[in-house]
Amino acid sequence: MVMLKALVVDDASFVRDLVKRTVRQRFPVIETTDAQNGRRAQSLMSRTAFDLVLCDWEMPEMSGLELLQWMRQQPQYEKVPFIMITSRGDKDHVIEAVKGGVSEYLGKPFSPDGLSKKIIKVMGRKLKDAMDHSGKSMASPADAFKESAELLTRKPESTPAPETPERSAPPSPLMAASAATPKQAAARGAMSLASVRFAESTLKSVVKDINLTEVRVIAKRDQVFPGILDQAVVDIETGEGQMARLNGYVHQLQAVDKRQDTDFVSVTIRFVDEDPKKLEDLSRFVARFRAGR
Repeated sequence: MVMLKALVVDDASFVRDLVKRTVRQRFPVIETTDAQNGRRAQSLMSRTAFDLVLCDWEMPEMSGLELLQWMRQQPQYEKVPFIMITSRGDKDHVIEAVKGGVSEYLGKPFSPDGLSKKIIKVMGRKLKDAMDHSGKSMASPADAFKESAELLTRKPESTPAPETPERSAPPSPLMAASAATPKQAAARGAMSLASVRFAESTLKSVVKDINLTEVRVIAKRDQVFPGILDQAVVDIETGEGQMARLNGYVHQLQAVDKRQDTDFVSVTIRFVDEDPKKLEDLSRFVARFRAGR
């Protein structure tokens, strides 16, 4: 079997494993090696010739952009495809990566299908020939298994509610947070909003609890929810206009109330980042969050 070599670079072992598993299942002719940062990747690339590099941007010791810039200066890697996989999707970072010589740009969180399409695009005929020679098909296989939050998040059939003389229930904290002005939210201190991004949707939510390992958020049920173990990026404003983008995966989905028609769902995201800078930002946010409770 013709084997191509790919290098997967990310400081989060969870993300490295996810990328390697996708490549292994989708393209059995590609052999993967991984590195936890750009410096380690640089060392591996100096000893082994790789046909593809899939790399994170934010990493300790050497960033993905620094690795890309070094790589393009090496004659043997001048034209080797480089896919930047990162939670930084703003225009400035995309432009910077393009200037550095990136082949493709893939935002986190990503789907296996999205990653596969990027690999097919940058590898072109080289990948197709290798797959043909091994008797493998380039057609995308159907998902064998997909954990789903459909039962929990499915909207119940509406039934007319009988009128009662009782007072209406007070507005939920989540709704109050959504309607509040920034000044009102800041005055409450404990109310912190978070945007949780998944491969195909974004969840608007309120932070219920957070530590260095995970965050638990509460979200309205009428949104699109992820499946268990789905990749996630949590965007949290850490103060002074700075935004922390924390990589993780869905660890738990749970109804807030002990009834089937609950309006709110609790989502727990386990963090996977090992970048000291991100952990430092997270520590500061956790301290402020607990001080405001």
